[in-house]
This record gives sequence, structure tokens and C-alpha cells, in this order.
Amino acid sequence: QVQLVESGGGLVQTGGSLRLSCTASGRTFSTVYMGWFRQAPGKEREFVGTIRIDGSRYYADSVQGRFIISSDNAKNTVYLQMNSLKPEDTAVYYCAASPLYGLTASPAGFDSWGQGTRVTVSS
Repeated sequence: QVQLVESGGGLVQTGGSLRLSCTASGRTFSTVYMGWFRQAPGKEREFVGTIRIDGSRYYADSVQGRFIISSDNAKNTVYLQMNSLKPEDTAVYYCAASPLYGLTASPAGFDSWGQGTRVTVSS
């Protein structure tokens, strides 16, 4: 498996920005997609976006145009740049790794997860 550690969460005002980081270790060679998910209190885990090993990216409609996923392969790190944040973006954010070659937005398609980092957007 792949070990993932997120960082960068915190408290930000509406309209502000945050950048989350996710550093991978272990069997990183098996990873095809790195994904970001979030889970708000009382809600199911929600897909945010994903980046493939070839750099192609896919985003949920709710964050398209506001969030950007990037990666630094030399550092085994994936980033989630979050701009124009809204109170509804408040959640615990998780990064995850998938060995599957087919694009998936389902948590079931990812077999390694970080511990999560909390993002709170105040109104």
C-alpha cells in the first residue's frame, strides 16, 4: 500500500484560499490516480478531484474553476489549491491513491487514504 500524509488545512474566510499537500511514500509505483475527497459533518465522503500519472485532471462540478490539483513527482507530493472558498467547502479533506487505470470518482476505487486535514471556511 501507499502511505499518505496530508497537511495545510485550517480556518479561512469566505473568498480566501488554502493549499493542501499530500505526500506519498511506500508502493508509490503502483499508483495511477491520486484523488482528493472531502467529508462534511453528517454527510458522505464526496469526490473533489483527481490527477492521473500522465497529468490529466478531473474535477467535481462543485469545485471546477476554483480548485486546482497539481503534483510534484520528485517530491511524491500532490497539491490541492483551493481558491474562492465558500462555507460549503468546510469539511475534512482526504487524499487517496488508486491503482486502477480507469477513471473513478468513487471512494471504493481508492485503496490508500491519508488521515485527513480539516478545512473550515467562515462566513
